[in-house]
Amino acid sequence: MSSMIVAFIAGGLALIAAGGFARWVVSKPSGTDAVREIGDLIQEGAIAFLRREYLYLSAFVGAVFILLVLFIDLNVLNNTRIDTLQSLRGEGGIDVEGPWTAISYLAGAIGSGLAGWIGMSIAVRANTRTATAAQSGLNPALRVAFGSGTVMGMTVVGLGLLGVTLLWLVFRDPNIIAGFGFGASSIALFARVGGGIYTKAADVGADLVGKVEAGLPEDDPRNPAVIADNVGDNVGDVAGMGADLFESYVGSIIATIALAFSIGAAAFVSGQRSGNLSHDSDLVVLPILVAGIGIGAALIGAMLVRTPPQATMGRLLWALRIGIFSAGGLVLIGTATAVSLMDFSDNLPAGVLERDYDLFWVVVVGLVVGQVIGTSTEWFTSYEGFRLGRIHINPVGWIAKQSETGHPSTIIAGLAVGFYSTLIPTVSVVIGVWAANELAGLYGVGLAAVGMLATLGVTLATDAYGPVADNAGGIAEQAHLDPEVRERTDALDALGNTTAATGKGFAIGSAVLTSLALMAAYGQMAGITTLNLLTAEVLIGALIGALLPFLFSGLTMQAVGTAAGYMIEEVRRQFREIPGLREGAEGVKPDAARAVAISTNGALKAMVLPGLIAIAAPIIVGAILGAAALGGLLAGSIVTGFLLAIFMANAGGAWDNAKKYIELGHHGGKGSDAHAAAVTGDTVGDPFKDTSGPAINILLKLMAIVSLIFGPLFV
Repeated sequence: MSSMIVAFIAGGLALIAAGGFARWVVSKPSGTDAVREIGDLIQEGAIAFLRREYLYLSAFVGAVFILLVLFIDLNVLNNTRIDTLQSLRGEGGIDVEGPWTAISYLAGAIGSGLAGWIGMSIAVRANTRTATAAQSGLNPALRVAFGSGTVMGMTVVGLGLLGVTLLWLVFRDPNIIAGFGFGASSIALFARVGGGIYTKAADVGADLVGKVEAGLPEDDPRNPAVIADNVGDNVGDVAGMGADLFESYVGSIIATIALAFSIGAAAFVSGQRSGNLSHDSDLVVLPILVAGIGIGAALIGAMLVRTPPQATMGRLLWALRIGIFSAGGLVLIGTATAVSLMDFSDNLPAGVLERDYDLFWVVVVGLVVGQVIGTSTEWFTSYEGFRLGRIHINPVGWIAKQSETGHPSTIIAGLAVGFYSTLIPTVSVVIGVWAANELAGLYGVGLAAVGMLATLGVTLATDAYGPVADNAGGIAEQAHLDPEVRERTDALDALGNTTAATGKGFAIGSAVLTSLALMAAYGQMAGITTLNLLTAEVLIGALIGALLPFLFSGLTMQAVGTAAGYMIEEVRRQFREIPGLREGAEGVKPDAARAVAISTNGALKAMVLPGLIAIAAPIIVGAILGAAALGGLLAGSIVTGFLLAIFMANAGGAWDNAKKYIELGHHGGKGSDAHAAAVTGDTVGDPFKDTSGPAINILLKLMAIVSLIFGPLFV
């Protein structure tokens, strides 16, 4: 019980810290009248979109709630399952008969939506304050933007840990708390897809017409799509990302608890262990405790992000790294202490765990794998690249160089970088899964995912500050602030692209480990120990699972292309029909509201089908082909989804920074043929890295957790 108290204290501390950082950010000057006017437009557009999106989602959540009550909480529970659970759980907890999975689902949906809403609410206020702070220097702007990102990070981990811990104490049933993860994943998928379609439709329209056809600077106030683009940064890269990582965080904890319960149940049934599986046994509590330790470590790490007044880009990057590395070190110290004080021998059947201290090394594995994937992503998407002895490999610089020979060369180069960038993450995940499994079996795989995400409070902060810096640059351009202000925000934006790409790599790695752990929990629940690919049902399931990430990506890319087409035509129309707009005549303003409406309608309509596929596919396959085929579906989706997500995230990030590298004056600079080609690459890469790629993470976990919840129907 003392460990649960630690979790409650840590979760509460995270929310208090989020409130403190939010108050500090809002206390900063919001700038001139022109800056505030633009900031108000962005804020109004972002809140209006999120309200409409949540209105759509409330109907979906209500329908799923009813389905869970009817088919899971009432019909599926049979006397055997009830008796088994009650004998394993021991005394206490609410009776398993009741609409508890549906209520848990509702709590997860609310928590995910709330995390996204809070993060976006602070981000839209931090935009103007970051632009204003950039007038004083690079470091003040970084502190404001990073402060807003810290609000997001602490809100996500605080709400996530409190939600899981409270539900576990009340229900003491892994099947019920899996509903919390299901709710979080449902909202996260729609938020990521909807927000991603919104932001990239606006971004593509703004770039192709404004920068390429009209020759306008980026974020020029004459461009009707600019405000929509700025709104999209908040609803996609902040609200969507917050909901995304909320479900990653809670999903890893839930999967590990489910595995602990399943392993304990197997030992109980086989006679290797006697007595009750207590809800606060060390094996069950450890992932919650590690997450709580991670919150304290992340808070300290965030406070260590400090830079001198005239810091260079390299110094700024290392300031963020110091925060992340320090948090990771503190997590290891805390975990080592916790494991040394706990006793797992009574919780596991013989042969699963040789030494209690092996669980500490599992957490080390998770942190190291996450860092390797993040560093690899940074190598492939940053200006500097990486060095192997005297060999300097710079993928972004190579893409920029290829842009000198035209648009096709840029696209080919970016695709090549994306493809071979999958090597290091894949090898690291393979080694990590092998090591975790050797140390603590399937439970170790889930615990490694918890370890990887333990420092999410600070790693998410380094990711979430990027969209704020990007918006600050747009506001500086539109409000006609001094050119040096835009130079500073562009520097922060470029740094944000690198940290965001690193964050995406981190999220993808954790998604794979969490999905594997959830699949293992599903196998334990369904009694599946092996998947025989020589049987037709399993092979068919694996092929369908392998197909789904491609189908899902195709639908989301098509949605961006369609909505962007409408946006392009609207921008062209306004340039053509509004006298003096293109020339920048005094008093002439674009119709930004119309552009915002186009992105909003396109995103809300297009997000429905991909989301329904993610939920319906596991249920249909399980119902028609059986439990083993559903296991094959999960395996196939994880394999292709992992590689496709890494490819899309890294190719998109590399294209983006290749464009920015040229804009710094390399290969002809702005306005050159190389720059035009790089803009095309960036335009293709935007939906790769900000819509389809990140959403695949949620697709994998959502299908796995749907399988875990609905699995009893197919056994």
